[in-house]
Amino acid sequence: NFDDAIFKELKCSRFGAIIRNGKGEVMVALSARRPPVEDSEEAETLACRCVMEFAVDAGFSELVIEGDNAVVMASLSHPGNNMSRLGHIVQDIQWLSTGLRWVYFSHVHRDANSVAHLLARHAKNVTEDIIWMKDTPHPVVEALYFDSMHLSE
Repeated sequence: NFDDAIFKELKCSRFGAIIRNGKGEVMVALSARRPPVEDSEEAETLACRCVMEFAVDAGFSELVIEGDNAVVMASLSHPGNNMSRLGHIVQDIQWLSTGLRWVYFSHVHRDANSVAHLLARHAKNVTEDIIWMKDTPHPVVEALYFDSMHLSE
């Protein structure tokens, strides 16, 4: 899961991401700083590309990429030429996915993306990117607990 937060007063954006295994256990989590963007569509598309680059570099080969921006997730789900203003970034993401065994892009409701959203909000006050490896990120302990309750239903 990934999400982005735009902080107009700081003239910047931040993104958060969490990679979990099939049991819902945290494999990797990120809170990262990003430069200013025009709108949430650009922010979310750039955040997805960063997550894809990180996942590929970390050696993940099977991914379900979940984001809460319906427009962005729809554009990622449709291969082929994307002639939108962000089409070149969408094509980068799709190119990165060709190195994976499989990848599935899915739109999720904001409520299902709360952990990534909290990680993005947490990045507002960090001076450098934070990566948690196989560790529960302290800013999202409660949200992870609630997510685990839904996974066990």
